[in-house]
Amino acid sequence: MAWEAIFTLSLLVFVLGALVLTRVAADLVLMGALVLLVITGVLSATDALTGFANPGVITIATLYVVAAGLKETGAVQWIARKLLGHPKTERGAQARMLAPTGLLSAFMNNTAVVAMFIPAIQDWSQRLNIPASKLLLPLSYAAILGGTCTLIGTSTNLVVDGLLQTRLDIHLGLFELAWVGVPLLLVGGLFLVLFASRLLPDRGGVREELDQVREYGVEVEVVSPGPLVGKTIAEAGLRALNYGYLTEIDRQGRLITAVEPDRTLQAGDKLYFVGAPECASELRRIHGLKPANGSVHKLDLANHQRCLVEVVLGPEFAALGQTVRDSRFRSRFNAAILSLSREGKRVPGKLGDIRFKMGDTLLLEASQEFAGQYRFRRDFLLVSALNDSTPPDFSKAPMALGILLAMVVVSASGLLAILEAAFIAAGAMIMSGCITASRARRSVDLPVLVVIAASFALGTAMSQTGAAAWVAGGVLGFGTLTPWVALALIYVMTVVFTEVITNNAAAVLMFPIALAVSEQMGVNFLPFAVAVMFAASASFITPLGYQTNLMVYGPGRYRFTDYMRIGIPLSLLVGTTAVLLIPFVWGF
Repeated sequence: MAWEAIFTLSLLVFVLGALVLTRVAADLVLMGALVLLVITGVLSATDALTGFANPGVITIATLYVVAAGLKETGAVQWIARKLLGHPKTERGAQARMLAPTGLLSAFMNNTAVVAMFIPAIQDWSQRLNIPASKLLLPLSYAAILGGTCTLIGTSTNLVVDGLLQTRLDIHLGLFELAWVGVPLLLVGGLFLVLFASRLLPDRGGVREELDQVREYGVEVEVVSPGPLVGKTIAEAGLRALNYGYLTEIDRQGRLITAVEPDRTLQAGDKLYFVGAPECASELRRIHGLKPANGSVHKLDLANHQRCLVEVVLGPEFAALGQTVRDSRFRSRFNAAILSLSREGKRVPGKLGDIRFKMGDTLLLEASQEFAGQYRFRRDFLLVSALNDSTPPDFSKAPMALGILLAMVVVSASGLLAILEAAFIAAGAMIMSGCITASRARRSVDLPVLVVIAASFALGTAMSQTGAAAWVAGGVLGFGTLTPWVALALIYVMTVVFTEVITNNAAAVLMFPIALAVSEQMGVNFLPFAVAVMFAASASFITPLGYQTNLMVYGPGRYRFTDYMRIGIPLSLLVGTTAVLLIPFVWGF
């Protein structure tokens, strides 16, 4: 081997070690590797930076905006409410959940799908009296399996498709992967329905301890006409909030303090909740509720342009000693006070009659620019915007779903390439008002894109220096291998890489090795590329291999061993099915 190949393999080992054993961010590690390849002359700057212009990477970036448009409009929450229903058994609940999750993940970023489903599933599990731990990990696995059904279902598919386009001028169709992806979703889904209840622990959902957080009182009103009128407290999902609980209902001046789960909601009911500041955020995501404090609707802002902000009053706040009503807070700051907390406890009494004191913590509804505008003003000691507190603009949900459907139809029919269709869909999301331009910018996950694009440099170096061919020779050195056995080895190697580093980096690094193996055996490369696609997505054994696995780790109160207990048999089942089906579809 030339010194360039030795250096590239050594750098690969160093990168893997840094990703597995240290807490250094993956984008920093891989960008550092890219810089070293350029400085040492292993790659030219043009070759090292090709990943940043790869069609797959740009498509992923564009689809982030499309997924954000669906999230901002509450389209996924609307679908979840329609499809989840009220199953009677634990297995029935799992089956009801797997279908919409798999379907949505096939057409949008599965990380976004899981992020939006987690609160819905937590609420649903409480209403059904099923532990959240029985549902959240299957939710992640269903999203992973659903993503394998189409070319846009997961970023890994797009990355490998981008490599096929640039290296071999091969273009896969939108539904070409469905010949293997759909059977995997069915087989994996059946396994989860049959065995998840036995293999997963009964730990329930994680609940915020209200006595350890700042406690607020939040008042909301049932909108008339609206989807909650005539529903019970339990059916409306108000009995199982993560960050608060319903204490009383004000019905036309009559106070109902003992609120039973089966009490029916009426138009104009004022509901009083006590809990952490995130409780207000939860309530805003429930379609059919509005803040009971009339001043909120006097703000000169559209509902979906507002967010929740916490502020702590400083010694120079001009209205200290005045009541909330007399302070004219709303007109001075263009922000509405939802609740007030003092020394970590809610202050009893009517909000308008409470007098401000230094150190009071206010929960405000304000514009998204409020935190930046008042962060350094002396009125407030602290200004902190709550993450993800902007309520969805449900009126635009049909528009967002229509844009997604049009993108899929145009791409599947061959009228436009996936990248072109994604560009138009992202532009339509912004032009139609489903998402603002500023939120579209923030929705693009730059660190993930840097990881993918920078890992292309390592993959290119593996090919150009001969390191990939040397590894391929080692794989084939076990003896005379049939193409099927070689395909299985590539699949297993990719799965191992995926479990210890990011799935996209695993795909990019395994691509040149798979290519070299197919060339040395003189067989069709496409089955090996597709195997890398599926194996890089099939991360079930650890919480680290795939982002959605990590997202459910805390809410489900899982342990590392829980993933191994259900993930190992599922990984074996999915891997065996994929390796058997791939050659029949694409052929050696």
